[in-house]
Amino acid sequence: MDWAYLFKIGVALFAIVNPIGSVPIFISATDGWDRKQKLRTANVVALTVFLVLAASALFGEGILAFFSITIPSFQVGGGILILLIAINMLHAKQSHSKQTPEEAKTMEERDVIAIVPLSIPLLAGPGAISSMIIAAHDSPTMAAQISLLMPILVVAILVWLSLQLSSYIAGKLGTIGINIVTRLMGLILAAMAVEFIAHGLSGLFSGLGG
Repeated sequence: MDWAYLFKIGVALFAIVNPIGSVPIFISATDGWDRKQKLRTANVVALTVFLVLAASALFGEGILAFFSITIPSFQVGGGILILLIAINMLHAKQSHSKQTPEEAKTMEERDVIAIVPLSIPLLAGPGAISSMIIAAHDSPTMAAQISLLMPILVVAILVWLSLQLSSYIAGKLGTIGINIVTRLMGLILAAMAVEFIAHGLSGLFSGLGG
C-alpha cells in the first residue's frame, strides 16, 4: 500500500470537497433549525459524500468504458473542470459547476437538502468524482483501488466534523478566515488540475502518434 500516494489523493480530495468553505452555506441552509435537525443533516451529508465518491472510485472507470470514453480524454476534461473550480476558489467564490442557482433554491426543501445541494453537487461534485475516477485508473490493482476508500473515508469524516462544528468554525474563522482557507485549497487544486491535464494530453498525443 502506497501511503504517500494515498496521502496525496486525500489532500487533493479534501481541497476539491472543501468542507470548510461549505460551512457558511450549511449554516445558511439550516438557519432556524434545531440542533438535532442540523446534526442529522450533517450525518446524511457525510454518508452521501462517502457513498458517491466510493462508487466513483470503484465503478467510474467501468461507466466510462461503457460510453467509450478514454481515460486520457476524461483526464483532460476533468482537469479543466477542476481547474475552473480552483480558479473560483482562488477568488473565494462558489463555482457554478458545483452548485447552480436553481440547485441553491432547493435549500428551502428540508427533506432533500442533505442530498441536494449539500452533498451533490456542493461537496461530492463533478470535480471530486472526476478526481476519484482518475485516481482509480492510476491504481494498478483491485486492492489498490479498494485502498482509495481510506482517503475517501477520512474526507467524509472531516466533512462530518466540519458540519457538526459549523457554528464554532464560522465564529472562529469568520468570513475572512474561511476565504483564506478556500484560496489555499484552490491553489493546491489548481496544481493538481494542471497535472491531470498534462497526463491526459500526454496520453492523447501518444495515442495519436501510435
